[in-house]
Amino acid sequence: MTDNFKHIFKTLLLLFVIGQLASCNFQKSDQTVISGKKYSIYAMMKDGKEYLAGVDSLRGGVLNPEKSGVKVVPDHLFYELIAHNDHYYRIDHKTHRFIKYYIKNDAFTEESALKLPGFSGIENYTWLGSDTLMIISYDEKTQKIRYAKIQIKEMKATQGVMEIPAPSGAFNWVSVGFSKFMNDKILVGYTYHDYSNQKGYTTSDTVYVEVLSYPDMKSVARLKDIRSAYPGGANTRQSYFFTDEKGDFYFVACPGIAAGNNPDKPTGIYRIRASQETLDPDYFFNISGSPIQNHGYGFWYIGNGKAILRTERKGLFTGMQDHWKVPHFDFYVLDLAAKSTTRLDLPLDKGTSRQCVLTEKGLVYITVNSDSDGSYVWIYDPKTGKLKKGLKFTDDVDYILRLERFN
Repeated sequence: MTDNFKHIFKTLLLLFVIGQLASCNFQKSDQTVISGKKYSIYAMMKDGKEYLAGVDSLRGGVLNPEKSGVKVVPDHLFYELIAHNDHYYRIDHKTHRFIKYYIKNDAFTEESALKLPGFSGIENYTWLGSDTLMIISYDEKTQKIRYAKIQIKEMKATQGVMEIPAPSGAFNWVSVGFSKFMNDKILVGYTYHDYSNQKGYTTSDTVYVEVLSYPDMKSVARLKDIRSAYPGGANTRQSYFFTDEKGDFYFVACPGIAAGNNPDKPTGIYRIRASQETLDPDYFFNISGSPIQNHGYGFWYIGNGKAILRTERKGLFTGMQDHWKVPHFDFYVLDLAAKSTTRLDLPLDKGTSRQCVLTEKGLVYITVNSDSDGSYVWIYDPKTGKLKKGLKFTDDVDYILRLERFN
């Protein structure tokens, strides 16, 4: 072997070893990378720590968020985050900053931010295309409903107020429950609250929907309905409304103690036809009066006129003090046209508000937090009605708080 050949051989061998080491390091690092993953999962461990993790499949395997994810700092952001294309977004209620996060060096990291005066949170959001986000919230100081349209790449925003009446009389707060663009207008569902009651709060017994011209946000009509109360809910927390294949818009009204706190009113589902700007007077799905006989909150469309509603089971919790931690939630499949209900054979779930249902390619993925059966992603096939377990979470997971498509 010539000296020149020996040198070439040693160089190639060295490059091979370096390549193998780099490959091992990449594989190790890749276990904690969220960017580029298909799904984002937000979990809380039994010690109270919270982690974001990414996976490419929900159909099997085991996930330990502490080992495979990144710690959320600051914590308790599970009610606030908007996940979209490798990034997360939220409002810091103390500084009124709209913040864009990404995962860098295995850390939940602020990438950029902009100031949004008057915004202390996000009650409702809508994507206007892939790069423009519209957020809506109530500004307590001015008693107005504010909106901001944010170009998320440039992190620039235009702001304004919606022509929606301020609270008056017995009420001192407004909650925005949905926003929907229809026929070159925007429909906004809302309700009024009284937060002066020392025992908690009370909610108006009326569903309000404002029809606003767009983009100037001037009121052109005001719809009212007393069949239920508190239309929709903060969709950063979970889904409360959707549009079906026909363009018809459905939303759930949530007067249960965990939302409207007007439990004498029934949980009900409303419809707004695609070609109309009024509540359908001939459609009301009374959930509390159905075989469910309870209140419900989260509401997800799964296709072909079917939806899933997450409902309370009475007698298993005593009030809001244990509503979050006691397993008492069922999942029901609703036939929206027939107004029929079918309970899914799942373990009782816990956690008052969770983004826990995702539909993709004809299958429905449902996360369930069960004290007795463990935490899993369950897979439901609407065509066959069959359920099976998918991704399993390690036993130190207490809550799967969010499941979302990330890319």
